[in-house]
Amino acid sequence: MMEASADSELRLPLSVCTALFDELPRAANPDAALSLIEHSRQRVLGDGLLTVNLNLGAEAAASATDEWSIVLRRLWTSNPDAYPVSGYKQKSLTPWTQRLLLDAQVFIGEGREALQSAFNDHAQIAELGLNSVVNVPLINAEGNCFATFNVLGPQTSWRPQDLWFIKLLASLSMPFVQTARNRETV
Repeated sequence: MMEASADSELRLPLSVCTALFDELPRAANPDAALSLIEHSRQRVLGDGLLTVNLNLGAEAAASATDEWSIVLRRLWTSNPDAYPVSGYKQKSLTPWTQRLLLDAQVFIGEGREALQSAFNDHAQIAELGLNSVVNVPLINAEGNCFATFNVLGPQTSWRPQDLWFIKLLASLSMPFVQTARNRETV
């Protein structure tokens, strides 16, 4: 991961601070909260895509090989046409699943090759003009990844301040994503 240099600064417009620290705590529901977070992401980072996926856990894939996999379900998206809510992904064990879902570590993919090696839908990502990703694990009290906060952008690399801003947004999303997850498991 990139280390912030002494010259790197994260400067947020006052409107973003107001949205994140005055309006977000009063959001009526997880959808409203994630919409506020997305608006703030767009204001600071520009074009891109934000999705949030729930980690539904490991299971044996329904196949002849009974390979191990993790099932993810899309809870929220900034582009429902390309990535609809409630879409499912079955992820096999790869370096990406190991790092993000099992080790609960941030995954940074920069450039088309990185996206191609991590995602089966890399062609769709490229068609949207997206060239990089930051996947942030949302971690429960037990230290497990219960969801992922995923930001994709048109740039081929991320600035250190972009990474910190994305991690801040992910942290702010956690109670709302946990609330949505809890509603589903009741």
